[in-house]
Amino acid sequence: MATDPKQPIFLDLKLTRFAPQLNVKEEGNNRLVFGMIRKKWYVLQPEEFVRQLLLHFLIGDMKYNRNRITVERGITINDGARRTDILVFDRDMRPFLLIECKAPGVKLSTDTFRQAANYNGALQVPYLMISNGRKNVIAEIDYAAKDYAFLDRVPEWI
Repeated sequence: MATDPKQPIFLDLKLTRFAPQLNVKEEGNNRLVFGMIRKKWYVLQPEEFVRQLLLHFLIGDMKYNRNRITVERGITINDGARRTDILVFDRDMRPFLLIECKAPGVKLSTDTFRQAANYNGALQVPYLMISNGRKNVIAEIDYAAKDYAFLDRVPEWI
């Protein structure tokens, strides 16, 4: 756990180094990116750009199993339908890491993190992350103590 667990630790994962690996094409007035998990073309919105960079990082650098990653998975929160940006499962198919992707211009803060944490209530993942592609914040959640601590690293996949 981090030294000062209540202060976000902003990590620079150097995600833009994966930009050349993205499969991008022009179609009409749209720029499209090929989704490496869903194997479909998507309009290259800022959040989708961040999502694809993160997926390359998780699978390439962190050696996460691509078959244990879902994108835009539907969940129900307080009787409302929501979608997770990236949800990683462990080897036993238990939710492991929930990632909320923000546009590169969105400032990450404790408030942004709390908003993302609301999605986690239904999933109870041990790790929660928010990213705008430039900065990344990761926390380990302790449900028994109803507490969390910001981390200075991305958790190893188990």
